[in-house]
Amino acid sequence: MERVTYEQLLEAGVHFGHLTMKWNPAMAPYIFMQKNGIHIIDLVKTEKMLEDACRFVKQIAKNNRKILFVGTKKQAQEIIKSAAERTNMPYVTERWLGGMLTNFSTIRKSVKKMENLQRMETDGTYENLSKKEKLMIGREIEKLQRVLSGIADMNHLPAALFIVDVKKEHIAVAEAQKLNIPTIGLVDTNSNPNVVDFPIPGNDDATKSIGIITEAIVNAILDGYNDRKIEKEAIDKVKDEEEE
Repeated sequence: MERVTYEQLLEAGVHFGHLTMKWNPAMAPYIFMQKNGIHIIDLVKTEKMLEDACRFVKQIAKNNRKILFVGTKKQAQEIIKSAAERTNMPYVTERWLGGMLTNFSTIRKSVKKMENLQRMETDGTYENLSKKEKLMIGREIEKLQRVLSGIADMNHLPAALFIVDVKKEHIAVAEAQKLNIPTIGLVDTNSNPNVVDFPIPGNDDATKSIGIITEAIVNAILDGYNDRKIEKEAIDKVKDEEEE
């Protein structure tokens, strides 16, 4: 598993925290110093904790289980969507619907509703509707797609969540906690690192910082997939030899 180096984290600005007046005291162990009224994050700790998170994520992917990517702030949306699509993982980039985990069966019903409405567009039903009805259904599909398209294929609760900005995504964090679903989170100096199982101290506002941390998680998932493939091939080979 390729590690992200201290130098790479530094170059991406992962060390830049928030203004000192906006800090969360629980982040004290991960703050190196303050400079010009801004907290500077200890990248030695970030590097180590990112490594721990990646090791955990790799194992989940190796077991062929799902990690839900969550990042609804503007700076994170495209990065999170792209990362999830590259790894075939579910994602939430618009808004977190309350009960997305704790009321999962209802969310699945909404997904089914979206799929049924989409089917109407292709099975000929759409053609028999009035212009007004078509317009209403079109708006409904668009609304549902915006919030549900990233989790449409998530038929079961995820094995873990990867979250950018645990303070903003506090509802997602709380729901995961309630269901004992492990969480990995990019945690800035204004947040509480203790609310997630695998906190990664770092700047959660800059796209470069979000990008490098998310990329490390993506690579760990791909490594997990690769390990799974190698193991499967080895097992299949043994089976073939036994049959001969």
